[in-house]
Amino acid sequence: MKSLAELEAIRDKARENLSARASGGRKIVVGMATCGIAAGARPVMNALVEELRVRGIHDVHVTMTGCIGVCRLEPIIEVIEENGDKVTYVKMDPLKAKRVVAEHIVNGRICSDLTIGAAEPRVKA
Repeated sequence: MKSLAELEAIRDKARENLSARASGGRKIVVGMATCGIAAGARPVMNALVEELRVRGIHDVHVTMTGCIGVCRLEPIIEVIEENGDKVTYVKMDPLKAKRVVAEHIVNGRICSDLTIGAAEPRVKA
């Protein structure tokens, strides 16, 4: 860096990258805390990234997070739509992850049998 102008250009580029990441597009968030990793979250994340790559889908961002809070249901992924709607998938494995990409991401059909709602049905009072 040799000038203030260079520093400002770096700052502007960083802001542009951050705003591009934060705004728009669907996201898949993978729980990668110790419990998720121990349950197999890394192969799930790899399967998601690979399936999106194979299908040529570039507008869905796969990110990691820490503990989602329901360790007994790990590995957990969340699909977050552009409007903020979220679907939580539990007890994932690489095959289920590929299915989520095929059915939910590509065709817009939620895999209801893989959701937290199917794993944790509500108890009637």
